[in-house]
Amino acid sequence: MQLAGHFDLEPYKTPLLFLGVAGVVVPLFRRLRISPVLGFLLAGMAIGPYGFGRLNKMLSLDLPFIAGGESIAAVAAFGVVFLMFNIGLELSLERLHLLRRFVFGLGSLQVAVCGVALFAAARAFGLSQPTSVVLGAALALSSTAITVPVLAERRRLNTLSGRAIFSVLLFQDLIVAPILFVTAQFGGAAEAGTSLFWTFAPALIGVALIVGAGRLALRPLFQLVAAARSTELFMAACLLVVIGAAVTAAYAGLSMALGAFIAGLLLAETEFRRAVELAIDPFKGLLLGLFFVSVGAGLDPLEVIAHPTVTLGIAFGIIAIKTPLITALARLFGPKLRESCKIGLMLGPGGEFAFLIVTAAQSAGLVSTELGGQVMIGVTLSMALIPLIAIVATRPGKAEKLPAGPAPDELAPASRVIIVGYGRVGQIVGALMRVHNVDYICVDGDARIAAQARGRGEPVYWGDATRRDFLDRCGLAQARALVVTMHTPSAVDAVVRQAREARDDLTIVARARDAAHARALYKLGATDAVPETMEASLQLSEAALVDIGVPMGLVIASIHEQRDLYRKALVAEESEAPPARPFIGRRKKR
Repeated sequence: MQLAGHFDLEPYKTPLLFLGVAGVVVPLFRRLRISPVLGFLLAGMAIGPYGFGRLNKMLSLDLPFIAGGESIAAVAAFGVVFLMFNIGLELSLERLHLLRRFVFGLGSLQVAVCGVALFAAARAFGLSQPTSVVLGAALALSSTAITVPVLAERRRLNTLSGRAIFSVLLFQDLIVAPILFVTAQFGGAAEAGTSLFWTFAPALIGVALIVGAGRLALRPLFQLVAAARSTELFMAACLLVVIGAAVTAAYAGLSMALGAFIAGLLLAETEFRRAVELAIDPFKGLLLGLFFVSVGAGLDPLEVIAHPTVTLGIAFGIIAIKTPLITALARLFGPKLRESCKIGLMLGPGGEFAFLIVTAAQSAGLVSTELGGQVMIGVTLSMALIPLIAIVATRPGKAEKLPAGPAPDELAPASRVIIVGYGRVGQIVGALMRVHNVDYICVDGDARIAAQARGRGEPVYWGDATRRDFLDRCGLAQARALVVTMHTPSAVDAVVRQAREARDDLTIVARARDAAHARALYKLGATDAVPETMEASLQLSEAALVDIGVPMGLVIASIHEQRDLYRKALVAEESEAPPARPFIGRRKKR
């Protein structure tokens, strides 16, 4: 019997390594209450070419499970792509408009002022003017991929300082393409004048293509997929949109992350936003972790030891120059000194786009291979310090105020009522919420109903509300109340059960098929269960009594009394609800 041939392990090394890190190292760091980001970075150092890889070569062990930087870099890049797509979903055009002062004001000043300061520092160390310009621009940028997850993990992303940090990072993502153009100009790769147009034309066409295709095709695509009621197809559509937008942007000369961000921003305005967030989240977390592993794998400890002055000097020099400048700039835009210091500390380290710019500068002959390698190590070291810096920068302090301006629905989740089911009953409930100025969002499993409601400007999302994770995405943890109007009893039961398990203090009002179903809902934890038969009979009685001349006040009082008696009978969990006591009014004297 012939044995199987040689098995090629190479294609499986990266997923096996990463799954091992995600399954062992990260849970260990969580148990130790240390940031998982730091765990991924350290794990990347250990399993990378400069950790066990170097030991493997020195001892000729021929260990198969060693990660090479190139083997995971391409896949790891999608971690940032999914992160930016998710940020686009969370942001929405309304919130982007709210943060415009921070994005285009603080963001542009931060890049300009820090870039000039770092340029001056590079010139002071004897570097040429073109090299200093490129390095100043590259080192002025910060790390979106590490800073945003760290802030989100520590629940600081929705604070004033967190929003300012995110706004600056967003502007930095937008400015990457012009910086790459300047790098090519200094390298002699492009001519001035007409070439400026031809350099930016693909980028502009790419953005227009993503926005145009998104406006025209995204909603019909997801409506078609949602009608199929297949979780697998919906997830495939999500991946197609994310990767397609990223590749289109990269092909046009923009960053992949920017293309994904635009796609997320467009989807944020549709009824599929919450369901897309839920489908994308596992991919974002895993691929972003892989990105951190790749960053750690690129860090060579021996290079740091061999050139400590240069590498450590670059790492701490970046932070020392940028932090006070960003702190001072942030003060100009309103935050107090404490919040401004947090902004400066978190944006002080370098970012992943520095790798892209330095690599382009090396190709253009502006930066030597040796200097470029040292700069990349210094940037990596500064990025690895971000989780540690966050411990200091995000310590609890006095309550932070939100930016001035009208708060969109995403910024005020605590005032919301969640309406599950937006048929005829749900629409009436929503209309009454609007009459009384109560903030609310709605969920419906029918894509057609959700699309029609969105067309009328109502905050309706498509999705499966019987899933606990989907309810969490809709803000269940901060909701004011939950109103369940679905007509399927089993679905109503599932939503009430999930919501009550999530929160003991939540007000839950549910639609019941009949008295027996209402009693079952009370047992599941509903605050109020309203049987359809009871309400129909009460409304018929009210209309009849008013029409035959009984005074309105007496009718309303009797209706309320009957409703209270019926509710008490249901809550009492008796086998059969006792007959409601008739309202005895005074007879009119003839």
